[in-house]
Amino acid sequence: MYDVVVVGAGPAGSAAARRCAGYGLKTLIVEEHATIGYPIQCAGLLSVAALEECGVSGDAVVREVSGASIISSMGSVLTFDAGVPKAYVVDRGVLDREMAQRAVEAGADIRLKTYACGISDGVLRTKGVRGTEEIRYRMLIAADGPRSPVSRMLGLARPPVHLSGVQAEVPYEMDGRHVEIYPDASPDFFGWAIPVEDGRARIGLCGTCDVPSRFAAFSAQFGPSCMHQVTGTIPLGQMPRTYGHRTLFIGDAAGLAKPTSGGGVYTGVRSGCHAADTAMECCGNDRFDDAALEGYESRWKKDFGRELDIGMRFFRIRPRVSPQHLDEVCRTLNTPGMKDIIVRYGDMDRPGTVLKHLLKNPAMFRVIYSIGRSEIGRIVN
Repeated sequence: MYDVVVVGAGPAGSAAARRCAGYGLKTLIVEEHATIGYPIQCAGLLSVAALEECGVSGDAVVREVSGASIISSMGSVLTFDAGVPKAYVVDRGVLDREMAQRAVEAGADIRLKTYACGISDGVLRTKGVRGTEEIRYRMLIAADGPRSPVSRMLGLARPPVHLSGVQAEVPYEMDGRHVEIYPDASPDFFGWAIPVEDGRARIGLCGTCDVPSRFAAFSAQFGPSCMHQVTGTIPLGQMPRTYGHRTLFIGDAAGLAKPTSGGGVYTGVRSGCHAADTAMECCGNDRFDDAALEGYESRWKKDFGRELDIGMRFFRIRPRVSPQHLDEVCRTLNTPGMKDIIVRYGDMDRPGTVLKHLLKNPAMFRVIYSIGRSEIGRIVN
């Protein structure tokens, strides 16, 4: 019997398994794919804090990023640069494999090309290279991505919103220090261009509908060539309850991606660590009822729950923001004082602080007043 079985070997699952094994818990990772880190379904832009949370070397880092350019379809360009690295462009395949390796080095077992197909009474049924197996466990940690088969097997409600995304790697010369954000490329989210190596970039966008046609229109400006293309799903708005039935849900499986950017590595790894701490307590006390599991949800909500709530409020009013509004926002922010606020308080993982500082500026508040007076008031407060 295993103390903890982790379903999924992405960053969240590997972080949880590594911490559980480090506590001395007998831990197993079950991963459906034959190779960890593939297929890649991520833009691969991590904040400095997110990479630190992953607890890995710099082998996965492709490029350092110190700023960004927000490009309006109406001609305004807002560029800011912190002068120091604020994010890293990474090779997710390399990152994911190193994180899984660290979990194994800590003592976790791992089974590749094995997927969960059933759950009952502390038993996980799997199918894979070893055939059909029944694996007994004391606690299950679901890190099985945005579709989370585990949650469906247990009959638990899923996150309310799922974004579809398309990304391609294309020939494109750009400032390697900056990412480019195209807010009008997708009316309910945004598009991006991320520098990789010289002369290449990852371009993509996410949205709730018409994503293929939006991407076709967006990518046309970068030329016809495409060296690699992927699709993916981003869940937004956490599931109503991230625990139950001896199971803790972490990362994308719980819907913990950031609504402001769609990124999920930072919150995924943080939630994985909180899940491991809860698993240690539950195994130590031999208690796995919902009252014991609830501590996990309290932990992650205290950590970054407010940031997710703020992000969802902005996400809900995003469709009401026209290209004209966005252009005016870019022009309003394009002053030394406003850009200084962005550089000083900007944080990819915890954007609430910079948003509150910006919204307290009378010029900025006047611009967005017509978008949603009541919603903006709640965010500021």
